[in-house]
Amino acid sequence: MSLIRVVWGSASAPTEMASYDAALAAAGIENYNLVSVSSVIPAATAVEAVGTAPDLGPAGERLTVVEARATTAGPGQVSAALAWSQSVDDGPGLFYEVAGETDAEDVERRVHEGLHAGQELRDWEFAGPRVAVESEQAESGTYTTALVLAVYGDSDPIC
Repeated sequence: MSLIRVVWGSASAPTEMASYDAALAAAGIENYNLVSVSSVIPAATAVEAVGTAPDLGPAGERLTVVEARATTAGPGQVSAALAWSQSVDDGPGLFYEVAGETDAEDVERRVHEGLHAGQELRDWEFAGPRVAVESEQAESGTYTTALVLAVYGDSDPIC
């Protein structure tokens, strides 16, 4: 069975890109090239919320991800949420992501609404939803990023 790991992190740094890189490091995936995909979970795939990714392969390789990410210049707050639900019969499933300069409760409410809307478009019988949320305060003079990602399998060579 294939595996998708849900990871999350947040961090502050002096530049927008540095805060993103540091948030990826908090999630354990800073050494990979990320390739974003839309939000469908293949059939016969397990999804585990792990927080920080284990070693997924050599640095510089490609990781396929669904990403919820928000960055702000402080002061402020950023939050990211990723919700998912899978078919009850080990069939396909769905991720839905929301992020913004808002609080954790707002992104959690909106990600549940979005997931429900996506489920309504499909004729699959879904199990109950799961959600991961990351939120962080941004101090004045810094950039802060919050992110939650679904990482599909291990890394693949990029060339």
